[in-house]
This record gives sequence, C-alpha cells and structure tokens, in this order.
Amino acid sequence: MDGEIHVDELQSLLAEDADVEIVDIRSPPAFAQGHIPGSENIPFQRLVDEVDRLDDDADRIITVCPHGKSSVQAARLIQSYEGIENTPVESLAEGLTGWDGPVETAEQSADPNAPF
Repeated sequence: MDGEIHVDELQSLLAEDADVEIVDIRSPPAFAQGHIPGSENIPFQRLVDEVDRLDDDADRIITVCPHGKSSVQAARLIQSYEGIENTPVESLAEGLTGWDGPVETAEQSADPNAPF
C-alpha cells in the first residue's frame, strides 16, 4: 500500500479528471444508498475473487470504506496482487464520513443524466 489520500486531494484529482479508480468496499446495499461518483463497488469479502476487475492501467487506485479503516486493509490486499504492484494504491483516510463532495445513488448511476 502506498499510504492514504485525504478527501481534498481526491477531490482535486477528480476535478482534474485524473485516471483514478475508486474502489468502494462496502456492501452493495450501502453502496446503492450513496457513493462517490464513478466509484466501483467490490465488497471487501469479494475482493480476492474480483481483484482482476481493477484497471491496472489507472494512475492510482483509491479504496473507500465508511471510516478509512477497512480500506487500509483492502489497499494492502490489492497492492499485493501481480499486475497491480506498479500502480499506487491508497486508502481514503477519512472514509466516506469525511467526504463532502457529490454523492450518487444506484438510481443515478444507472441514469447518467440524473442530477447529484
């Protein structure tokens, strides 16, 4: 794992349209209720089986959980996989409780024209 990233830094990367893959490790129902726009839901329990879904060409991979604790473990796990070891993997330090940017729901994810 390459450390932690803070909310303001992630917001800056997203505003710059940086090639960042955000992996939300919460349960599907929690993810559906609200998540960082553009994030992908891979619950922690399924991460080992689905790590190959991650974009190893991304400039950075950011893991997200409610408070920034479990995402540290997820980032370490992802970083250990072959093909990912050259991609920086970071945990969102404050977790979603610290996120004050836009949030989308599952319904908005399905409709790209839906407002945030």
